Amino acid sequence: MSRILNLISIQLRKDFSACGGISRLPLRTICCTSRKHAEEGDASSVLGKRLKDTADTVIIGGGCVGVSVAYHLAKGGMKDVVLLEKSELTAGSTWHAAGLTTYYHPGINLKKVHFDSIKLYESLEAETGQAVGFHQPGSVRIASTAARVDEMKYQMTRTHWHVTPQYLIGPEKVKELFPLLNIDKVLAGLYTPGDGHIDPYSLTMALAAGARMYGAQIYNPAPVTGLNPTTDGKWDVQTPHGTIRANRIVNATGFWAREVGKMIGFEHPTIPVHHQYVVTATVPEVKALKKELAVIRDLEGSYYMRQERDGLLFGPYEKMEKMVLQDSWVRNGVPPGFGKELFESDLDRIMEHIEMAMEMVPVLKKADIINVVSGPITYTPDLLPMVGPHHGVHNYWTAIGFGYGVIHAGGIGKFLSDWIRNGEPPYDLIECDPNRYSKWTDVPFMCAKARESYGFNNVVGYPKEERFAGRPTSRRSGVYELLKDKCSMGFHAGWDQPHWFYKPGDDTGYKPSFRRTNWFNPVGRECRLVMEKVGVIDLTPFGKFIVKGKDSLKLLDRLFANTMPKVGQTNISHMLTPAGRVFAEVTITQLTPGEFLLITGSGSELHDLRWIETEAAEGRYDVAISNVTDEIGVLGIAGPNSRKVLQKLTDEDMSDAGFRFLQCKNIQLAGIPIRAIRISYTAAFSVLYIDQKDMAAVYQAMMEAGKDEGVDNFGTYAMASLRLEKGFRGWGAEMNCDTNPLEAGLDYFIKLNKPADFIGKAALKQIKAEGLKRKLSYLSVRTDDIDPEGNETIWLNGKVVGNTTSGAYSYSSQQSLAFGYLPLELCSVGQQVEVELLGKKYPATVIQEPLVHTEPTRTRLAKKAKAKA
Repeated sequence: MSRILNLISIQLRKDFSACGGISRLPLRTICCTSRKHAEEGDASSVLGKRLKDTADTVIIGGGCVGVSVAYHLAKGGMKDVVLLEKSELTAGSTWHAAGLTTYYHPGINLKKVHFDSIKLYESLEAETGQAVGFHQPGSVRIASTAARVDEMKYQMTRTHWHVTPQYLIGPEKVKELFPLLNIDKVLAGLYTPGDGHIDPYSLTMALAAGARMYGAQIYNPAPVTGLNPTTDGKWDVQTPHGTIRANRIVNATGFWAREVGKMIGFEHPTIPVHHQYVVTATVPEVKALKKELAVIRDLEGSYYMRQERDGLLFGPYEKMEKMVLQDSWVRNGVPPGFGKELFESDLDRIMEHIEMAMEMVPVLKKADIINVVSGPITYTPDLLPMVGPHHGVHNYWTAIGFGYGVIHAGGIGKFLSDWIRNGEPPYDLIECDPNRYSKWTDVPFMCAKARESYGFNNVVGYPKEERFAGRPTSRRSGVYELLKDKCSMGFHAGWDQPHWFYKPGDDTGYKPSFRRTNWFNPVGRECRLVMEKVGVIDLTPFGKFIVKGKDSLKLLDRLFANTMPKVGQTNISHMLTPAGRVFAEVTITQLTPGEFLLITGSGSELHDLRWIETEAAEGRYDVAISNVTDEIGVLGIAGPNSRKVLQKLTDEDMSDAGFRFLQCKNIQLAGIPIRAIRISYTAAFSVLYIDQKDMAAVYQAMMEAGKDEGVDNFGTYAMASLRLEKGFRGWGAEMNCDTNPLEAGLDYFIKLNKPADFIGKAALKQIKAEGLKRKLSYLSVRTDDIDPEGNETIWLNGKVVGNTTSGAYSYSSQQSLAFGYLPLELCSVGQQVEVELLGKKYPATVIQEPLVHTEPTRTRLAKKAKAKA
């Protein structure tokens, strides 16, 4: 056994022989010198100053995230910003963090958060006079398999259209940045200049100094003992020192988030996990270096490593079966007084990672260990934080669930500050919306997903990734049991929904790839089914709301840019932000006078509902709003034979004249009452809304009635292809809080001349008057065994000119298609550009949309042609 492993064992015995698992370790367990203040503390048994009676915003929690929110709000000009910390600033997860900072993120939106954090940290010391211990030697993600190289190429095309520099480098350059590396297995590296690490304690104290400098008040020790909403939407925040009346509260309490949430009836899905890292004494080879080592992330070894003074610090992410959840805190709460304590380390859990680290960095074999740190960090089921206003109560915001709080702190503080002060998010960050979770996110699901997310920290990030722990949830459509063994399912807001269906001879199961994979041909089969015969799809995950009451029309006219449909009619409408950006796309049907059915995407259910309910409350509209998502099942039936199938099951007239486009009908289908809306998401003829308990019976009746017409199932992958070839925009892709509806080509749905002063109307008029700078374009891409999916870089003459928003293969026209934003001067039909896919630039052409017309359009064009003849 190597010296490092023997020394770890000795160290563990020495440090933990007298403890019962949780210990307040001596100073030597914390790696940065400046963090000695963590043991000295900044709290006393008394508050030391009088608590304010009122505040605009009260932030609960004094870790780096909470203090960043206070700093940004105060710097932005907000008066009466108060932060309450139960014990000491940095207590919890901040004080013992490894402090890594990186521009890199595999997602698109969080790259902006990381960028804002690093840019703030670069200037914070000069601004506040407080040292922050920020090191920026750069970082390298190491690829030692072909799949990893593909992953890096995939990530490069998703980064080129962002401001952050990032480079795919060879083994020699990797060795130059980290000379102690054994590069025998290194194939490539993803190099990000400007990455590094920062001292979390010093960072938090600098943010606190800045917050105070701009007028914020920080109180500690000031534990929050109660939260009571007032009738006017404010909060009474109770502490042992008195009560503060606040316009809003922000929960930034780390692994105490569940306790604070319970004060107002929420069970936030956050759970502490044990994360360990090891710090060595001086390593002669490190000390001899002339410049600091880059941070490395050995993805196959699943660990990070950086220089710590003249030694090394490395931290692994164990496999899901070995990692440890502190689930007792979920059941029983965080132990009173816990704050600057650590857990007992477990050598067995990290042994295989240590061995891989020693193989990759051989000097570790001779290194002495001085510290082994095992502390709690907070995870959500999907590893992403919960950031923003929470549905269900007014003026309650969250900034919780940060597994990587140090790199998120600066950017999230700015993001939340901008949103609170301006009334809308500064950019799209819906993947971090706290409202993506709901009652279906129970404790068993949360634990299963947190375990999976931790263990999958460094797995290859494929497109269309699926993770299966904790599924299915309590959310199951009425046809789930009938379909679950016939298809590959995808996860959508708690629902399992068919992606594609199996046939004999298919290569089944989930087999992710950066190129076309086992679902490619079956999805083509489903597209042909819908275009030539008739297909049925489960659309139950749609969010569904009923809005009714005396002021319902008035409220919806204020919220939506389109005019409201008449009774029995449907339209597509958009909610805009005050700045004129697209907050949501919703299908609206007026069922009876003053009663409306609203349908939105599965991923934006509570995101949209919160926006609607907030406007209703603040405007004092006399309405009743109910969420009926779980009660109503949805089936789509599509294709030229759809009418024949439905007509066999109902006495209602299903002809074009009897059932017009965008009409809503209450009908009996196979003797079961349903609501049918004739609308096209793909080539759909009708979308059927059914009581969940009757859904299976309706599905089986349609499948039986449609045998002669060739009826079969299709899934969401086919729907995505059909959507794109018909030129339909999708919310979250072509339109979101980063885009306005005019550049997205939604002019038809925006009624600037309607009498109602809808939200965003004034801003949109100004945008129109000033003129657009870019426009959504429709692209044909000449590829080989790969298709665009969205967020790829678009090039022209060696320069980045735009980005794709979504993409797929069109089976009808036998070509790859994509939507993408381009400058106005490049939007003309016939314009040639290039779309980057896996490191290769493929020729693309701006074409006229759509390639395939919808059924109503085909009918209308046929009638015109017949009339001319």
